[in-house]
Amino acid sequence: MRLTRDRLTAILMIMPSLILLAIFVYGFIAQTAYSSLTDWKGMSENPIINFIGLKNFQDLFTTILNYRFRVDLINTVFFTIFFLIACLGLGLLLAILIDQKIRGEAFFRTIFLFPMALSFVVTGTVWRWLFAPSSGLNTLPSVIGLPALSTPWFTDKTKLFTFAGIDFSKILGGLIVLGLVIFAIILWRRGRRAPAIIAGIISLGIIGGVLVTVPIASTAFNEPRYGLNVAIIAIVIAATWQMSGYTMAIYLAGLRGIPEELREAARVDGCNEFQIYRFVVLPLLQPITLSAIIILGHISLKIFDLVYVMAGDANLQVDVPGINMYLTSFRGNNFSLGSAIAMIMLILVAVIIVPYLTNTFRAENT
Repeated sequence: MRLTRDRLTAILMIMPSLILLAIFVYGFIAQTAYSSLTDWKGMSENPIINFIGLKNFQDLFTTILNYRFRVDLINTVFFTIFFLIACLGLGLLLAILIDQKIRGEAFFRTIFLFPMALSFVVTGTVWRWLFAPSSGLNTLPSVIGLPALSTPWFTDKTKLFTFAGIDFSKILGGLIVLGLVIFAIILWRRGRRAPAIIAGIISLGIIGGVLVTVPIASTAFNEPRYGLNVAIIAIVIAATWQMSGYTMAIYLAGLRGIPEELREAARVDGCNEFQIYRFVVLPLLQPITLSAIIILGHISLKIFDLVYVMAGDANLQVDVPGINMYLTSFRGNNFSLGSAIAMIMLILVAVIIVPYLTNTFRAENT
């Protein structure tokens, strides 16, 4: 590639940003990755740091002391599922209603988008007041003379779909294997046989590892049962209130981009309004839905401030890995274990982001 004057000028202009990005993003990620493989315990003047390999990661998934981390992962999974369903469903419904050319459309768009202008800290504060067990929404029925509610909201200790720790290791291994198998199938169908075979081999290795380690780890899982903590629903409601306006906006943009001729053609073919949305509109909105899932999933996997403000740092029912990482690193002074938690969070986000970006760049180059 010929280096012209314009190209050289462009490179020099973006070079400072690239250098800062390499140092303060990727450099610190590399430092965190290395720290997760050590026994770094504090910020003393001359700390003694030893390389211990994957022991921190093994401890997170096997020892009784890190039961909280495994609860955090399960809370994150349930929160992500409910959060995505609620945001996508409510956002699509609002977009369809506004797309009907209703009167005062600009006013309603502003109302629904307004929560996005707030930070999660403000949202958490407001919903903490609303969900306070002795006030807020619980006292709303008393306004019309009915008995007040006694719903504990984010302090609820009820668990649904409970399972033992031994099942947790099986479920985790199964999800990883399922993801790798799906990834291998996608690569195989696209003609990339070598990466597909590698992914298949890794899947078999994980299956073998789970079969070998589960009996060994079962003795370490003598702890309370896991499950869906009902209290997480309160966090989902608060997060959905803030982010559903975002999904409404992108769905509304997608709806306005669909030519009216397609809907008219469907009506001529005998489709009713439900069938038009089912067979014409929703398929055309699939790229927008995928983008929304990526962005919302990214937010849910690294959520911290909303949960911290609403429920504090000692509420295990709604605890998430971000809070655990903060407490482990900066209060427990265990920076190596905190780095391991951070790397797991990074991997979870990368599993969602990287395939999406790869597919986007490939589509742009074709």
